[in-house]
Amino acid sequence: MKLLRILLIVAAFLGIGVLIGHVSGNQPERDSVGAAEAEIGVRLESRRIDVGDVTLHVVLAGPEDGPPVVLLHGFPEFWYAWRGPMAVLAKAGFRVIVPDQRGYNESDKPEDLEAYVIDELADDVAGLIEALGYEKAHLSGHDWGGGVAWRTVIRHPNRVDRFVVIDTPHPKAGEGFESEEDTVDWYRTFIQLPWLPGWAARVADWSLLTGTLRDTSRPGTFPEDVMDQYRSAWDNHGAITTMGDWYRASFRLGEQPEGEMRVSTPTLVLVAPDDAFIPGDMTRRSLAFLDDGEIRELERGSHWVIQEDPQLIGDILVEFFSRSSAIDETEEPGAD
Repeated sequence: MKLLRILLIVAAFLGIGVLIGHVSGNQPERDSVGAAEAEIGVRLESRRIDVGDVTLHVVLAGPEDGPPVVLLHGFPEFWYAWRGPMAVLAKAGFRVIVPDQRGYNESDKPEDLEAYVIDELADDVAGLIEALGYEKAHLSGHDWGGGVAWRTVIRHPNRVDRFVVIDTPHPKAGEGFESEEDTVDWYRTFIQLPWLPGWAARVADWSLLTGTLRDTSRPGTFPEDVMDQYRSAWDNHGAITTMGDWYRASFRLGEQPEGEMRVSTPTLVLVAPDDAFIPGDMTRRSLAFLDDGEIRELERGSHWVIQEDPQLIGDILVEFFSRSSAIDETEEPGAD
């Protein structure tokens, strides 16, 4: 009986700890679109757009008749990470289209793990371009968004005019290669555990994620007002769980398609010098899979360079995408 009481007491304390940890991550809803609009001085439009299997929350900027550019965020970000480069592109005359990808923030969050395999995510991008009335668009992606972007140009090459990928290697670049760079990768295994990753992320007002972002970026990149927007997005209808489903689906269900998976789309690969998560030597190997590609080594920047130096990234995108005059600038029809 004494042992039973001890076990019950321990279980009670654990239960209380789990509850406190969960509640400590509760966040109010915040207007990320309004906050970004005030920060960058560019009018933003928020929509929900049916792209096929899911409906995505999408933020748009720039003239409606401008060449379309789709920007894809990574983990643990959401559309808001691109706000700085968005402003640069919009002011240069591009129609900028930035979704919360499925499972993130205000977009749909399917429950089945199969919904987060890479082909489904790439189909969302092609579906978004089509839903907005375009034949094709320029495309850029960073981190997981870069992985989805690679798969999009391979699976739907007719939907992408020009492509810029930031610190993300081609899907085949790691085959038979061992990087000489030290990177942080423990979280990929940790996320595979049941329920614990989502709970741990919420503890102490999301301190694990906020600390990781700040520890691996240039000082001042993630001030408290910016982190508030992220905390709200992570807490949005259980997004922290479905965000992790991307990793779980990749680990448990992902299959590497056969073949060389060559990319004919004109492609620019950007490599930041201080990426703590993705080895630059592997990203550079992407050039071997490109029929029309180039590498640009950035002089500064970490994994979070699109937020550390948005003007630089925006200028690079404007220059590279402006080389094309063939893109269809069809006016957008109404969307949901």
